[in-house]
This record gives sequence, structure tokens and C-alpha cells, in this order.
Amino acid sequence: ITPGELLCLGSSLAFSGLFYYLYRRKSRVVTRIQEAPKLQVDDNLPALVSAAEGRCLPYVALEGIVLPAQAALTSHYHEGLQGVIQKLQLKEHRLIWNSLVRSW
Repeated sequence: ITPGELLCLGSSLAFSGLFYYLYRRKSRVVTRIQEAPKLQVDDNLPALVSAAEGRCLPYVALEGIVLPAQAALTSHYHEGLQGVIQKLQLKEHRLIWNSLVRSW
């Protein structure tokens, strides 16, 4: 076995391990999404969210009719196809100890 062959074998094993790690990580997320509880869009939804731990539901499938705030978006490519855009913004604030500055 030549050093070039050993180098190719080692790099092949490293890439295989990396891609397997990425695959396993993504498959766990897909499994959690598939097992997500299905909730209806109704008046009980705010109460369910506020009762959840940390007021956050990690993965939830919402089912129901969503109405646009002003006018529905229409597709330029498919006649009769309409949609709604919803914007969700989540901000998390953390205090991190910085030993270089000695401050919070």
C-alpha cells in the first residue's frame, strides 16, 4: 500500500464519518417534526402556548384556515392559487460572563 492510497483511504473515512454525523443530526430533527402535535388554529391556541413550559412549543403543526390581514397573495404562475405570508420573529437575550473584560 502506497502513502497516496493511505491518504485517500483516511480522507474517505473522514468524509464518510462527517456525512454520517450530519445525516443522523438531520434525521433526528425530521423525526421530531413528524411526531409534532397537531393543533387547530382557534381561540384555544393562545392558552395552550401560555401553558407550555417556557411559553414555547418547539415543533407544532398548525391546522386550520388562515386569513390574510389585507389581501391574499396571488400566484403569477398558477391561476387561482393564493397564499398568505406570516412573519414570526423570536429574540432571545442572554447574559454572558466575559472573563477578559470582567463584566457582565
